[in-house]
Amino acid sequence: MQQSPEEQLITAWVRLTGIFKNTRITKGMVYNEAIVMLVAYNRYREDGVGMVSFKEIVSETRMLKSLVNRTIDSLVAKNFLERCEGRDKRTTFVRILPDNIGAYLAVHEQSLALARSMIDIIGEEDTEAFLRIADKIAAHSRH
Repeated sequence: MQQSPEEQLITAWVRLTGIFKNTRITKGMVYNEAIVMLVAYNRYREDGVGMVSFKEIVSETRMLKSLVNRTIDSLVAKNFLERCEGRDKRTTFVRILPDNIGAYLAVHEQSLALARSMIDIIGEEDTEAFLRIADKIAAHSRH
């Protein structure tokens, strides 16, 4: 029996997420911690400071506020991030601690190695198509 395009898409999505889960894209670090660190690290690469608001992390990761808060607490306890207050007490920021970035970068390098192996499998053209599709879906889901 032939599956509808919707069923095929869901099946493909489940297979792909299973591959990511089984290859442990964030070996050596809890997945949610690695995702929050990626947001802070990307900001750090942009500006050399890595200060990012709690609200930005929630928006970028689509994680629940309570989960982001627990994840940040864990990263602060592990000395990966520090909490910083904004101009008023309603805005909380976190900042990456450059002295302790090495452990995160080791995890990040494993993720990059996985990404490189996926690019080797699907090729440059399909990688660019995948990125366009992912960006299109992400842009639409923000509305």
